[in-house]
Amino acid sequence: MKRTHLPLNALRVYDAAARHLSFTRAADELAVTPAAVGQQIRALEDHLGVVLFRRTSKGLELTGEGEAGLDALREGFLRFEESVAAMQAGQASDRYTFAVPGSFYGEWLGPRLARYQADAPGIAYTVLADENADFTEANLDFAIRLIDGPGELEGMRLTPAKRVCVASPEASDAVRENWIEWPGAALPEDARPSILAGSAGQALTSALAGMGRTVLPLALVERAIERGALTALEEPVESRRAYWLVAPLPQWRSKKVKALVEFLSA
Repeated sequence: MKRTHLPLNALRVYDAAARHLSFTRAADELAVTPAAVGQQIRALEDHLGVVLFRRTSKGLELTGEGEAGLDALREGFLRFEESVAAMQAGQASDRYTFAVPGSFYGEWLGPRLARYQADAPGIAYTVLADENADFTEANLDFAIRLIDGPGELEGMRLTPAKRVCVASPEASDAVRENWIEWPGAALPEDARPSILAGSAGQALTSALAGMGRTVLPLALVERAIERGALTALEEPVESRRAYWLVAPLPQWRSKKVKALVEFLSA
């Protein structure tokens, strides 16, 4: 069944004016001018084909037609408020669904989410491996991507935009001459890769296994360097890309995403 188009903003103004019996006080409540209130009331009267208010020597009064619709209107607004509260409750829930590269999840994000979860028992995570998954189809709250900026999405950079050349300390000098390439790797122009990996995570695994050297985001290998599993073969340098947390504006504004962004940026 086709629903009738309702002038919701005008009805909201009508409710405020009926409660105060004053366009001025209604305007104060709604943060608009009294003239704007008057315009909305006149437009609503034209739409409905009835007169809702009349001016008397005692001030503003509701007409019989104006009084007739108030109870149902206010019940409707109450239902609207309950509906909005229900939707916000879902956004403020303790379940996160997100997409992130597996390697970055293990080396950087996972330990931080564990601390976040420890401070807020009951939080649950659903993790997808495809960071480029469609937000709507996958019902994502956010995604983490190795990119040079958020583009049309809202976002926050999680890590410095730096890269470093690494290899396993167990690898021989000869093996260290083998380059491991992956899409987006900033290898030297004269590098001749002996391994073509499909992702930064596969390149990291290959380097940890002692199969050669590669260039990876600093944030992805910092922990491995600290624990001695990898050796930095040179000082980190500036990079075009970094790991970003990104989301469409509605998800970005949700309470639970705001809370997590605040925690990760602290």
